[in-house]
Amino acid sequence: MASSGEGHEGVSATATKLFDIGGFPVTNSVLTTWIIALLIIVAVRLTVGTPKLIPGKGQAIVEGMAQGLRDALEPIVGKKMIGKVFPALCAFFVFILLMNWSGLLPGVGTLKYQNGTEWVDAIRPANSDLNTTLALSILSFVFWSYFVLRYAGLKVLVFDLFGNKADKKEIGLPMWIMLSFIFIGVGGIEVVSILFRIISLSFRLYGNVFGGENLIHALGNTAPYVVPALAAMLEVLVGLIQAFVFTLLSAVYIGLICNHEGGHDEEHAH
Repeated sequence: MASSGEGHEGVSATATKLFDIGGFPVTNSVLTTWIIALLIIVAVRLTVGTPKLIPGKGQAIVEGMAQGLRDALEPIVGKKMIGKVFPALCAFFVFILLMNWSGLLPGVGTLKYQNGTEWVDAIRPANSDLNTTLALSILSFVFWSYFVLRYAGLKVLVFDLFGNKADKKEIGLPMWIMLSFIFIGVGGIEVVSILFRIISLSFRLYGNVFGGENLIHALGNTAPYVVPALAAMLEVLVGLIQAFVFTLLSAVYIGLICNHEGGHDEEHAH
C-alpha cells in the first residue's frame, strides 16, 4: 500500500475488488462502508456509553442531534408514525452523511493498494459507488413497503393509488364511472413513479458524491491546497444536504400514505 503520485486523478467510476473473504469479494467501497459502520458503533459507545436518566455531555449531544432530526421529520410522517419510522430514518441520515464525508479523509482517492500487478484505490467514498447508493435506495423502498402495508394497510394503499376520490353524489354516477378509469390510469403511472424512486434516489446521491470527489482532485491541479480546500468545504455542505434529502424523501414517501386518517391506529397494528 502506498500513496500515489497521481493524487489528483480522483476515484474511478466503478469500485475495485481488493480481496476475498470466504469467496465474497470485498471492494474498496465495501471496505469504506465497514470502516464507517465501525466508527459509528465505537463513537456512540464512547460518547453515550450506557444511557442514563440524567444524560452526560456525550449523551446530551447525541440526543440533541437526534431530537432535532426527529422534529424536522415529525410533521412529514405524522405523530403516530414518527416513533416507528425514526430509527430507520435516523440510521439513513447518519450513515449516508458519514459516507458522504468519507471522501474528505486524507488518503481517499490517493492511497493505493497493490492488487497483483495493478495499483488500485485502497479506499474510496462509499457513496461514489453506484452499488452502495442502489443498495440504500432498495432499503428505502423495502422500509416504505413495510411501514405502508403494516400501518396503513393494503386497502388504503390500493385506494390511494387507484381509488376514485370524487364524490359520487355531487358529480353523478356516469361522470364518477368515467373518472374511475382516469384514476386507474393515473394509478398505473404512480406505480411506475414509485418503482422509479429506486433509480432517482440512488443516482442523485451517487452523482453528487462521485462528481464532488473528482472535482476536488481535479482542482488540485489548478491551485494545490487552496482551491481543493475551498471545494472540500463546499462538499461538507453538499454531503449534509444530500444525506438530508435522501432521508427527507424517504420520510415523504412514507408520510404520503401513512400520515392521514386512512391508516390503522397504533393499537390495531400487530
